[in-house]
Amino acid sequence: MYLLTMILFALLYAIISAAGSLLGIDSFLFYGLAAIGLIFVQYMIGPKIVEWSMKVHYVTEKDEPELYKKVSEIAEKANLKMPKVGISELQMPNAFAFGRWKGDARVCVTRGIMNLLSDDEMKAVLGHEITHVTNRDVTIITMLSVIPMICWWLARGALFSSSDREKGSSMALVGVFAFVLYFVTNLLVLYASRIREYSADKGSVKLGNRPNHLASALYKLVYGNAKANPSEVKQAQGYRAFFVSDPSTASNDFSDLKSLDKDMSGTIDSNELESIRNKKVKVGRMAGVMEILSTHPNMLKRIQELSRLS
Repeated sequence: MYLLTMILFALLYAIISAAGSLLGIDSFLFYGLAAIGLIFVQYMIGPKIVEWSMKVHYVTEKDEPELYKKVSEIAEKANLKMPKVGISELQMPNAFAFGRWKGDARVCVTRGIMNLLSDDEMKAVLGHEITHVTNRDVTIITMLSVIPMICWWLARGALFSSSDREKGSSMALVGVFAFVLYFVTNLLVLYASRIREYSADKGSVKLGNRPNHLASALYKLVYGNAKANPSEVKQAQGYRAFFVSDPSTASNDFSDLKSLDKDMSGTIDSNELESIRNKKVKVGRMAGVMEILSTHPNMLKRIQELSRLS
């Protein structure tokens, strides 16, 4: 993550340097500050947008004693102030965490996950989400997301701001360069998001959850998301980075994972997880492309990584 952050800011410095001599410091400040301003507004009002879009309502210990107790116990292990506990009324099974900072954390589950997972599997999923909070992943990804936004604004400014023909050709080159960097930095931000998912899986194990319980939970979520109402999946598409598993890739993920469930029990036990530890995971070309464009790692690779934490 440190190396990736350095690369992203180095790319930003490159486009700033290229644009600075042609665009002028005032123009850069306009586009740069506009991009940062948009990100800041999104960061501040983002939780309300997520709550509204995902139909979240918050519960107390009296409302949902079992769920509240699980979150409370894991938060205590993680030395985290008790987050808000929410339930999304979506039937698509999943879980997610969001908030502006650690003290503003909200840990939520969808209605569809409530009766799908065992207690141990639910704890493993909640441990994953709480690790996202303790790792400040929302803040990190928000900060990195500023960089593609700045590249986008600089590209637009370089391509459309100058009417001078001689200067305009130079600015067009800067604009094309900025657009290329916009796509490259977007891919790098997606890569950063995938790194954070691996880290959150590891964090859940460090909080005392067994790897096979998280693997089994992911397997069930993949199956549940593959059967989910397409309209719900589409509704949640813009928020897939928050989820413990990506609903948009569920069908392909399930095809890859069902061979792990050797006894057809609908779960992945410790022996089944162990069987994948030293195997060479083969990911198809299409699955590889989908992973590059996804906020989440390929699920088969992710579960193999869990097997190495056993």
